[in-house]
Amino acid sequence: METVLFYTLRDGVDRARLMEIYPQHKAFYEAFQAGGGGLVALGPFGAPDAAGGSMGIFTSREEAERFIAGDPFVSEGLADPRIVDWNAVRFD
Repeated sequence: METVLFYTLRDGVDRARLMEIYPQHKAFYEAFQAGGGGLVALGPFGAPDAAGGSMGIFTSREEAERFIAGDPFVSEGLADPRIVDWNAVRFD
């Protein structure tokens, strides 16, 4: 079972603040994945997405929780995370 992590921007978050923190977020997810973290994929939803949402796919709930605990988007109060376990059907 994989886990999907959804981020929704908090109400009132300034896009300029989001872009200011983005380099820290990017450095974090790159290090997380390079260090063996169970990150399969991540990215924002296409426009228009009024909620400013994004998602990540992880190998387990524990890995998603570990990601949330260190992500600057969360620690800086920019995004609200939501975790959903996913029983994916693969066609490969």
